[in-house]
Amino acid sequence: MTDTSTPPQGDAQASFPRIRSIGPGAPWRWLKAAARDLRRARASSLFYGVAFAAAGWLMQFVFAHAYALFAGLATGFLLLGPCLCMGLYDISRRLERGETPRLGASGIAWGAILGNIGVFAVVLAVILLVWARASMVIFALSYHGGVPSFADVVRAVFGFEQPAFALLYFAAGGLFALLVYAISVIAVPLMLDRNTDAVTAAIASLVACGKNPGPLLLWAAYIAALTALGFATLFFGLVVVTPLIGHASWHAYRDLVEPLPGGSARDQAAAAPAQP
Repeated sequence: MTDTSTPPQGDAQASFPRIRSIGPGAPWRWLKAAARDLRRARASSLFYGVAFAAAGWLMQFVFAHAYALFAGLATGFLLLGPCLCMGLYDISRRLERGETPRLGASGIAWGAILGNIGVFAVVLAVILLVWARASMVIFALSYHGGVPSFADVVRAVFGFEQPAFALLYFAAGGLFALLVYAISVIAVPLMLDRNTDAVTAAIASLVACGKNPGPLLLWAAYIAALTALGFATLFFGLVVVTPLIGHASWHAYRDLVEPLPGGSARDQAAAAPAQP
């Protein structure tokens, strides 16, 4: 029996993906499709959500007395989200093919593209480390009387006690987040689906952003709002938010990238643009 989880070879690796133009309503359709995937594969999807939430709780426990580092790592951890959501992409791919998604299979989906995803993960990890260091520098410049407590940080951000700190922190974090978003919005699903190399996948993501700036900025805003909700609920919200973003990212890839010529009828239908 042919293993349908194996990415196509040959032309899939050699040809540059053709990027579609999409409308402003596309991100909302992706979220609705993600909610359907979550309902259909509830247990497997929520497993990844619990894993993300648990990572947040663990970092909060380990760095309880170093909130400058915790803030950088907690937000920076999400920069690795495109790679960490690989299992969710695999679940959505199997659902659209009419297969039964399995948690074990989704957990090893990266195996067939280990080289490509490894290169991409290293790039994201370097960005994460730079951001963590930048975060600590911003805290050091803003708090001269010692390391702030969590309550100090909350008051500074939401109580406008230190507007300069809040502005600088979120401006710097936003630049890092936009960089990662621009090179990864469709990169990892593309690598999973076609075994595309990391450089081509990143460039394809940049092309998608350049061709659809409005809808993809709106999608970035959705991701930011959902992630903020997950953080505001002491990471409990990530249990649901993470699967929604992961599944929606797969549907974003399907909407933005044209299927390969000569693909199967099933894959052509799955990759057809979603209708309003």
